[in-house]
Amino acid sequence: MRLSMILACPALIAITATVGFSQSVPDSIIAEGVPEVPRALAESLSRYQNHRTALFQGWFADRREVLITTRFADTNQVHLVTTPGGARTQQTFLADRVLGASARPRHEQFLFEADQGGAENYQLFLDDPKEGSHKRLSDGRSRHVSARWSNSGNQLAWSSNARNSKDMDLYIVDPASPQSARRLKEVDGDWMVADWAPDDQRVAAVEYRSINESYVYLIDVKTGETEAITPKASDEAPAVSYADVRWSKDGKALYWTSDRDSEFRRLTRYDLATRTATTLTAEIPWGVDGFDLSDDGATIVLATNENGISRIHILDVASGGELPGPALPAGQVGGIQFRRHSREFAYSLTSARATTDVYSFDLDGGTSSRWTASETGGLNPKSFAEPELIHYPSFDGLSIPAFVYRPSATRFPGPRPVLIDIHGGPEGQFRPGFLGRTNYLIEELGITLVFPNVRGSAGYGKSYLKLDNGPKREDSVKDIGALLDWIAKQPGLDASRVGVIGVSYGGFMALATLTHYSDRLKGGIDIVGISNFISFLENTRGYRRDLRRAEYGDERDPAIKAIFEAISPLMNADKIKVPLLVAQGKNDPRVPASESEQIVARVRRGGQPVWSILAKDEGHGFAKKKNQDYLQEVEVLFLKTYLLGDRP
Repeated sequence: MRLSMILACPALIAITATVGFSQSVPDSIIAEGVPEVPRALAESLSRYQNHRTALFQGWFADRREVLITTRFADTNQVHLVTTPGGARTQQTFLADRVLGASARPRHEQFLFEADQGGAENYQLFLDDPKEGSHKRLSDGRSRHVSARWSNSGNQLAWSSNARNSKDMDLYIVDPASPQSARRLKEVDGDWMVADWAPDDQRVAAVEYRSINESYVYLIDVKTGETEAITPKASDEAPAVSYADVRWSKDGKALYWTSDRDSEFRRLTRYDLATRTATTLTAEIPWGVDGFDLSDDGATIVLATNENGISRIHILDVASGGELPGPALPAGQVGGIQFRRHSREFAYSLTSARATTDVYSFDLDGGTSSRWTASETGGLNPKSFAEPELIHYPSFDGLSIPAFVYRPSATRFPGPRPVLIDIHGGPEGQFRPGFLGRTNYLIEELGITLVFPNVRGSAGYGKSYLKLDNGPKREDSVKDIGALLDWIAKQPGLDASRVGVIGVSYGGFMALATLTHYSDRLKGGIDIVGISNFISFLENTRGYRRDLRRAEYGDERDPAIKAIFEAISPLMNADKIKVPLLVAQGKNDPRVPASESEQIVARVRRGGQPVWSILAKDEGHGFAKKKNQDYLQEVEVLFLKTYLLGDRP
């Protein structure tokens, strides 16, 4: 799904509602160079724009009830579902999106995390459904993330950059008295509390330096005394990634996922007395996405990423053997969590023909329950295209995986136009799930969608992940060139009608592809993308800068700066010889709006058609439905005009 916003320059186009055209541009949007959207196009899109999702956030109040986030108005809000298939009762009513929620242990309250205008300065709120009220626990202005409840529910820990807007220090508060908030640990960098010890006397914390390097610590809650558990990287000891750190139920061990001595993150048990680590998933040749332990510590449920597809594995801790679990379609699983005092776990699931919904599985009875059944705008999802996994050779012989969604050959005979959709990250991965409104391109326009996982993508091992680092950055762009070669050899695809789209880092990839292969493309769409690594690193928020330097390189190093100058799309904008659509959020803290402004100005100066959209109330992507809907109308009009040649 590619919904975001774009940038606008001084000259603005006010699009008014006239006969045959859609309603005016939302007040939140500034559009430049964008034609009027035909009313018929907007109406044909409406069904695809009205699907809903439900994301599992946690079990509520020690009862068999679940908290979910879903949208009934303009943004995702918290809802309570008290029985499988039951009604969704809305709990929060904010103008901005709610990112997540977690029930307060042993209380009938929950915490939720909310955005403010897309700027990602997330705030923490404690909601009391019985009182019908909520109170803010954070300062109202800084960034607050990764909140973790103590087991008693009497303390809450989180990370915040309140001290200097850069470093993510660790804080603790008694939610009964927000004024009791105190800094547990002042840090240099990005830290988070991962889990509380069973007795609530210590926490396990993770220092995150990059997707390839992180460290685990134990911190005394009263004194702040910190003990390093994992060794520092050195010339003799390569960097290791640790994630999803949990205490065992008896407090004698830690569980985590780690790529130590492996290409993939494996589930590991670390004995605190002997300081030894035991790998629990050595027989699974794929990475572990997440896991949870049952209350009695006897069972672990985990999800793996197997060539982009999620699989659930259920481990018996005593024997190490696997137990039977739910049968799943090819898709994605997230948010696995056991219900307290039971052997039932819940999770979110999405697949090509099913929007994201909430399910649970009871190990005792071996039965599954479906908690939500989200709407798909009246469309029959059974007709939607399912992904085909392909591999194609790149310039150096490396095999690149990609997922291909093809329209019906009966309804759309002959070679089909192609849209290449490049994921962000760059340490991301396209994984097949419900495409939502993007299904319109396949089902109504007959466009084949290709989602490549170029070198540097996660999910294929840490060696593959590092193949685009530093001076190798453009090797991933060459992977798109090789994909164009593959398309040219496919009888069902039309190599004369190919476009490219990307969000965030994918926006950089789309722009870079346009600078290298304009002669083989009809147009490109850049959504909140990087146009110049130097200005991006100089202007991204301080709490992100060092993390991004770890991936891209340090622009203060003259050698790295020279590479950035050579490869940045802004420096090569004169090579873009096809139309461009750029979308941006004004409040984006990750990729500042200036990145879009400068590429729009430069490409327009070269004489190419440029459509631009700036959303004044959004950040790194479009979260509000009215903005999403308008952007999609413009995207489809752009593709109809330049990819399909159906000019209005």
